[in-house]
Amino acid sequence: MSSIAKGDRGARPTGQGLTSPLRFSLQLGFFAGLIWGLVRWLFYILHFTVVLPGFIAEPFFKHSFMKTAAGHLIGLLFFIAFSMIITFLYTALLRKLKGPYPGLVFGALCWVVLFVWAGPLLGMLPPVTKLTWDTLVSEFCVFLLWGLFIGYTVAFEFTDERLREEAA
Repeated sequence: MSSIAKGDRGARPTGQGLTSPLRFSLQLGFFAGLIWGLVRWLFYILHFTVVLPGFIAEPFFKHSFMKTAAGHLIGLLFFIAFSMIITFLYTALLRKLKGPYPGLVFGALCWVVLFVWAGPLLGMLPPVTKLTWDTLVSEFCVFLLWGLFIGYTVAFEFTDERLREEAA
């Protein structure tokens, strides 16, 4: 009988061992940052948002550099690193939560922290009142989906979401 059938949470079938939260969160964070960083870049290219793809790297590089192709690439790498850190924190603190809603709330909270508090404070972004509605809605939706991707993937790995999906 496999360890999943016994009801162990976060376990793989016998012979494969337990999932390492650190390794799992770093891998998930890499792909979350890559996928949703590219979506953010596409939104910028299509003018859905005026926020530079590399806004997280703004405190470390000049704004004019961040507008170049190299700046966009650096920004994507910073978003990947940011996603890896955030995913590690989510996995360490919230991996026992089930379902998609904790991830959605987490994504919204990250958006608020970045766009309302830390972004304007650190000079990464103008104040929210100076951003367009298209930008606010687009960025909020991307962060919601990014948080959902992270949260639900973690929940699927470390809770019995797998069993609930099979039963449905």
